[in-house]
Amino acid sequence: MTNKIKTRVFKQLSLEDRINIEVQYSQGKSLREIAEYLGKGRNKSTISREIAGRPHKGRWRYKAYAAHNRALARVKDRGKRERLKNDVIREYTKTKMKDEGWTPEQIAMRISKDLGKEYSISYEAIYQYVYTQIFRGGNGLVKKGCEDLRPYLVRKHNRRQKKGFRKAQKVEQSSRLPSIEDRPKSVEKRKEIGHFEGDTIVSRQSKFRLKTLNERSCGVVLIGKTKDGTTEECNKVILERLAEFPEEYRKTLTQDRGSENIDYQPIEKELKMSCYFAHAYCSSERGSNESLNGLIRRFFPKKTDFSKVSDEEIKRVEYLLNTRPRKRFGGLTPLEVLFNKTGVALKY
Repeated sequence: MTNKIKTRVFKQLSLEDRINIEVQYSQGKSLREIAEYLGKGRNKSTISREIAGRPHKGRWRYKAYAAHNRALARVKDRGKRERLKNDVIREYTKTKMKDEGWTPEQIAMRISKDLGKEYSISYEAIYQYVYTQIFRGGNGLVKKGCEDLRPYLVRKHNRRQKKGFRKAQKVEQSSRLPSIEDRPKSVEKRKEIGHFEGDTIVSRQSKFRLKTLNERSCGVVLIGKTKDGTTEECNKVILERLAEFPEEYRKTLTQDRGSENIDYQPIEKELKMSCYFAHAYCSSERGSNESLNGLIRRFFPKKTDFSKVSDEEIKRVEYLLNTRPRKRFGGLTPLEVLFNKTGVALKY
């Protein structure tokens, strides 16, 4: 007599199975009754494991769709190994990032010299290792048993950004723009009138934008509305507003490398002033302008539809900012400082 060996066949629960479990479970059926209802040789232990791992805690709160999505995610991640090869490489990477501030590129260049040729890793693998410690590619919480190493990266981005993600990157690669490094050093001292900074405030609610300008020495603010983010619209505001200043008080304009700013030649030609561009991602090089934008946001918070903001409202905000007493001027306002130094009086 030949003994037959029984083989167990494992079959994953389908979405339909999970929906039936949710319905039966909400009706107070026992695990055995649910298993019998599903058929297909399901065991009550299968149902027990499924319900014990319910996404939502609480009595009768098993959710079929949530449980199914979580199961699919587990299948997708099955068999994946850690990005860095072994504990030695992982510890070396963590130590250099946390204690010495090394970048992934520096670690990748040095690890073979310090640990031997058998220990090698690419900087891309290090970046992947850092971001796979976080759920949803950096948009979620830190995974259990993992460590958040993002604060030790130079940029400290919450999630990976694709190359060319920002227009500023593309602009810098495709255009040779006058660098802030070539700007006269005297501009940094804020002693003379005529050196301006510029930026654009955008809104997701409309194509309309605000073009902002500020004078570095006296702090005077100029604001104009554009219909879109084209260079023509932005240059139009710059040309109109800076024309209010005599030529001797129009010396330089410093902006970021956004696509709306790259056509700077008309400004230099018509206003007879020099244009310069801050380094990419270095908003601190235009600190006054960034601070100004924060003040303007108090009046026009994010999600403001600038197409519905009148020119009179913009003029009022500009006036309020220019008539605020400033600590650095001993209580004088930007308009008063401008007039005292130049005799120029802006009219409202």
